[in-house]
Amino acid sequence: MKKKAEVTFLMTSYFQGLIQDFMRYGMKMSVIGDKSNLPSSLKEMIKLAEETTKDNTGLHFVAALNYGGRYDIIQATKRIASKVKDGVIQLEDIDDKLIDQELETNKCLEYPNPDLLIRTSGELRISNYMLWQLAYSEFYFMDKLFPEVDEADFVAALRSFQQRQRRYGGHKI
Repeated sequence: MKKKAEVTFLMTSYFQGLIQDFMRYGMKMSVIGDKSNLPSSLKEMIKLAEETTKDNTGLHFVAALNYGGRYDIIQATKRIASKVKDGVIQLEDIDDKLIDQELETNKCLEYPNPDLLIRTSGELRISNYMLWQLAYSEFYFMDKLFPEVDEADFVAALRSFQQRQRRYGGHKI
């Protein structure tokens, strides 16, 4: 099997399993990122997963496939520029709230700006991930790869987060 076909098969199979698990636990699933270049079978599986779980009220799992923060900001900017060009909004209407509204993460998340980013794999960078949304997020870094992260690691990250004093740009809230 060619590598691309193998990855598509594995991803499609993975999503099939997720749908069953998410329904069993009442979880909702959303996928962010540029899906235009994904194989049609994978796009169909993503659409099925999102549609099947959309009314679930438990944990909301967001998968970032082919997602990039720069891409997200560029797409939001293009949508805003189009609205200005079409006279829907005025240049003066552009502010951080409008940009937030146009970002892809705002389309599927009730709370689009994470309080905590847990970065695995020993990397000390955000790797083009949610560049706008992470402006006031707290970061927690660990050396383990994601599949190796266990409950104790997650609890350690949460405990670290609980010790922090959030200032949101210098202002205590």
